[in-house]
Amino acid sequence: MSKLNAKVAIVTGGGSGIGRAISTLFAKEGATVHIFDLNPAGGEDTKREIESAGGKCEVHTLNVSNQNEVLSAVSKIGKVDILVNNAGIAHVGNLEGCSAEDFDRIYQVNVKGAYNALYAVVPVMKANAGGAILNLASIATLVGIADRFAYSMSKGAIYAMSLSIARDYMKDNIRSNSISPARVHTPFVDGFIAKNYPGKEAEMFDKLSHSQPIGRMAQPEEIAKLALFLCSDDASFITGNDYPIDGGFVKLNN
Repeated sequence: MSKLNAKVAIVTGGGSGIGRAISTLFAKEGATVHIFDLNPAGGEDTKREIESAGGKCEVHTLNVSNQNEVLSAVSKIGKVDILVNNAGIAHVGNLEGCSAEDFDRIYQVNVKGAYNALYAVVPVMKANAGGAILNLASIATLVGIADRFAYSMSKGAIYAMSLSIARDYMKDNIRSNSISPARVHTPFVDGFIAKNYPGKEAEMFDKLSHSQPIGRMAQPEEIAKLALFLCSDDASFITGNDYPIDGGFVKLNN
């Protein structure tokens, strides 16, 4: 039997990268997936991939930083068994390279966006006797990463919110965990390298890959497999934890 048979899942940022991999795997495992994404083209691409494989998917084009939009979408869905807070944006820069506008932009999407989804979904899960929440943190939550001041702030907040939800709603049968990926090979990485290192793409890709002890970046599908486990009934005794999925970066990169 599929691990998520008859479950209803929301995946924020499900139109690309890690979110797309999670959405497609969850649908393959029997879930009806609702994608919350600002980019309608990306969301529809994921939907087509899911439906071509026989899965079920709906796309909600919205801005996760807008609470009313998130509340409206969740109210239309009704029952929600799984929430994956994946939507996020990046910023490169230390404190002095982070303007107030940069800081607010990261906060609005990465922190407030996750809060809005939690605020909308937790009451629904309470009414439906429980659910599973997975929040995408980062190794930047656990170790100091150069030139990631605002991004690290946002992922630290994700980790803290995840623990708070786990503690406060345990009695409601709501599990909350986070995962902390290291660098994952997504279109964002390719775009970042092309923009900042023109003509040196292959060299920089190799350098970034080998910054992890295992010698390569993760694939989105590898992150999705851990997400599947933590959101399935196989993880029914797991809550209030963070799981690095990092090729050895946190413990072995010394």
